[in-house]
Amino acid sequence: MDTEQNQATVSFKTVGCRLNQAETAIIAGQFKEAGYKVVPFGTPSDVSVIHSCTITANAERKSLQFARSARKQFSAHTVVIAGCAVERGNIDAIKKAGADIVVGQKDKYRLLDLLSSSDREKNTNIYSISTPSIPPLFQTTRALIKIQDGCNFNCAYCIVPSTRGRPTNRALPEILDEVKAVIKNGFKEIVLTGANLGCYKDGSKDLVDLVHALEALPHLHRIRLSSIELTTVETRIVDHMAQSEKLCQYLHIPLQSGSDIILKSMGRRYTTQQYSDLVMYASQKMPDIGIGTDVIVGFPGEEDEHFEDTFNLIEQLPFSNLHVFPYSIRPGTTAATMPGHINNTTKKSRASRLIALGERKKTEFAASFIGKSVSMLVEDVSEDHTAKGWTSEYIQAKFKSLHIQKNDIAQFTPSAIEKNTLTGSN
Repeated sequence: MDTEQNQATVSFKTVGCRLNQAETAIIAGQFKEAGYKVVPFGTPSDVSVIHSCTITANAERKSLQFARSARKQFSAHTVVIAGCAVERGNIDAIKKAGADIVVGQKDKYRLLDLLSSSDREKNTNIYSISTPSIPPLFQTTRALIKIQDGCNFNCAYCIVPSTRGRPTNRALPEILDEVKAVIKNGFKEIVLTGANLGCYKDGSKDLVDLVHALEALPHLHRIRLSSIELTTVETRIVDHMAQSEKLCQYLHIPLQSGSDIILKSMGRRYTTQQYSDLVMYASQKMPDIGIGTDVIVGFPGEEDEHFEDTFNLIEQLPFSNLHVFPYSIRPGTTAATMPGHINNTTKKSRASRLIALGERKKTEFAASFIGKSVSMLVEDVSEDHTAKGWTSEYIQAKFKSLHIQKNDIAQFTPSAIEKNTLTGSN
């Protein structure tokens, strides 16, 4: 590995959530430190790592498809499948997809060791939040910072407690050290991520305390939260966000259903009234806040009236971003054995209606910023000097400027929208 010509190569494909993406960056950092060259997935490589997801049947299927592609099309010498799909235990199917090395949550941080050992099928559910001290390697202008893992909420549909285990947390000083390192590498925005972000704890310190400590770091311009669950620290986060100069004004709060009957069946810990109250509280504190949510359609027992309750609630609330998921059976979950499973045609029809509603609300929200000054992190600049990125409120934006560079944080006043993207000039 002394010369670039002889340098071993590795590629990564991440399926699923931002937590998976943050962990991929950690593993990629290990490989880079060991002398590997990280190349794009889809090009020939000595090692190809598929960081899998099993939150839905489709996500697991995609994970295995990527492994087969790496083996057959992309000429990977060694194919690795790591992460959640492995924890679900369908090892035979994973091996049939072409995986040489199969590793679960703990051992994915030992890939370099496993590549040089005969212990290539080790899989254990014993998982520690401790992660390697080598700086993560990100391929974007945002640094994804893993602060927490695991969940014990045990929602009826969710496989996460089985694949990621009980809640575990990184020490606050360790997180600060990692963020200082990514700032030193030029990152201006970080995204805090975890399996259940609002449950973060380090002794008496919680997520709000962590955000406050991060805000004190010089040269860190923006802090973004990934998804946060109701019944954690959401009200305190809203209060802090309303007066913060660094915390992006965007909240992603999963709803899952707008029917109290279905929420109870799902094992969710709130009512639709409690959810609505929080969203309206945030909107009153910050009239321009972006609010995203997740919704599952076709959960077992979801009748037409339950779905209409969901549709009507989403229509009434000021959402800017909507993720819609047809219910997917996950073996081992409570919901898998419930009566009243919904046929795929009905699930697709309901999902289509909600997706259309979500697109309309996204457009309306973006349009409300025409004529207002917005802040955008520049993620790409094209040859015609068009800068593209995302605003603090998580709206896609672009504008032309002769003096803009990737990773700048720029102010501009949008004058129009094109397909939910704010446009203008600065």
